[in-house]
Amino acid sequence: MKSKLTAVALAAVVVAGTAATAIPASAAPAKAEPTRCHTADLKAGFATGEDATPEMGQTENQTQAYIWFTNKSKRTCTLSGFAGVDMVGAQTTDGTWSLARSSEKPVKFTLEQGDTVDFSVTLLPVARSTPQKEKFVPATFLVTPPNETEHFTLKWPFGGQILKQDAATHPATYLNPVGF
Repeated sequence: MKSKLTAVALAAVVVAGTAATAIPASAAPAKAEPTRCHTADLKAGFATGEDATPEMGQTENQTQAYIWFTNKSKRTCTLSGFAGVDMVGAQTTDGTWSLARSSEKPVKFTLEQGDTVDFSVTLLPVARSTPQKEKFVPATFLVTPPNETEHFTLKWPFGGQILKQDAATHPATYLNPVGF
């Protein structure tokens, strides 16, 4: 009986070994798709280059500020969607303003280690002479990457004031998805 079991086990090993070598290399399992980037995988900040600085001194048109995310992890990850952005005001009357989203459709971005992607925040600046109750003076931005719950706290580096429309249905200050 012992020799019969040994023979069956040996035959199974030979068949399994043969089957494994018969699979072509092209049929090998595909590399797993990267998963989404988590807050811990990223660093964030305001783009401050000359062409990225919002024109907060003018009050005739909307302007844009840009916030970037860089993959600081050793793995490839993806970002898609809208970041969460809450502006915290410098005036006691400002409070916190959660920015509305644009109608732009999000696109998925794959970030390898060191890659950066940004998104824009559209702002409507107002003059210093605007009554206090009609203006919002940004102090910090709480920026949460898409699909995450932990945020970055970014100090607003550009000065100026924004028309306060935190309760408006279609405010002139809003954010775009990652990559816009």
